[in-house]
Amino acid sequence: MDKTIALAVARTSASTSTDSPRDTWRRGLPALKGELSSLRELEGRDARNLLPLLSAPEVARFISPPPHSVEQFAWFIETSRREREAGRYCGFALVPHGHADAVGVVQLRQTERGFVTAEWGFAMASPWWGSGLFVDASRLLLEFAFDTVGVHRLEARAAAPNARCQAAMQKLGAVREGVLRKSLTTTDGTRLDQVLWSLLDEDWRQLTAPCALQVH
Repeated sequence: MDKTIALAVARTSASTSTDSPRDTWRRGLPALKGELSSLRELEGRDARNLLPLLSAPEVARFISPPPHSVEQFAWFIETSRREREAGRYCGFALVPHGHADAVGVVQLRQTERGFVTAEWGFAMASPWWGSGLFVDASRLLLEFAFDTVGVHRLEARAAAPNARCQAAMQKLGAVREGVLRKSLTTTDGTRLDQVLWSLLDEDWRQLTAPCALQVH
């Protein structure tokens, strides 16, 4: 899932979330800072930089087809902001510490009304593979999803041949639930199996709970 991204925001559910005090993110996504990277809301200026990075063959072979032009990418970013305002979608730009430009996209997409269930997507430029950025940024996204948005079940789909991604999902504590046969169509028309991973809010609480001290 570090390179499985569905950029077609228009496919998001037509239902809207119910307003609540925790929905402040609908007015603008917060900046999230990790040990190696930061997540911020996608901006129009990101289109020109991200397009060639996510269209590179080594990236595109594991993801849904990205936009084909800077104009289409800019439209996707604008659409993602409208979907965020409607409470259905969050689109973050991944920026390594010490860098000004985004090198990837991290997404949170509602699949059940009220963000009870959501899908998490990730695509990153290949020079940053193996750098630790995926795990660092994913932890930021998980914390935001469970603690701010209030997601109960979070799903991710990773192309089956993407062994690096499968290992990273295990490292994050996600549970492998099964294989979705021929469920991903890549840029060149290839149909790939995807592995379905999930995390529940109670899983996240357990993973992030401080270790209990034992006094003897």
